[in-house]
Amino acid sequence: MTEHFFTWGDLVTYGGAVMAVLIITEFTKDLPGIRKIPTRIWAYLVALVLLVPAAVFTADTIRAEDVLLCLVNGVLVAMAAVGSFHSVQEQLK
Repeated sequence: MTEHFFTWGDLVTYGGAVMAVLIITEFTKDLPGIRKIPTRIWAYLVALVLLVPAAVFTADTIRAEDVLLCLVNGVLVAMAAVGSFHSVQEQLK
């Protein structure tokens, strides 16, 4: 078994994408300029920035419908990332 952080293959899985979006969103949402963007919108943009290249780098060919699926999957990933953070945050109160 090899040890690694994230691979493009990890990022095309639901769990890998949600975890990466959660981590990146939480570490960047308070940066100047990003602070004004609602967190769920920022998480969606982060998801797109991860999902589209991951699809490109892991597929033999990339088609328009693959990119369109990334747009839809980005919503699911962003909702799960933001929702899981808020769920944990509520439990810690």
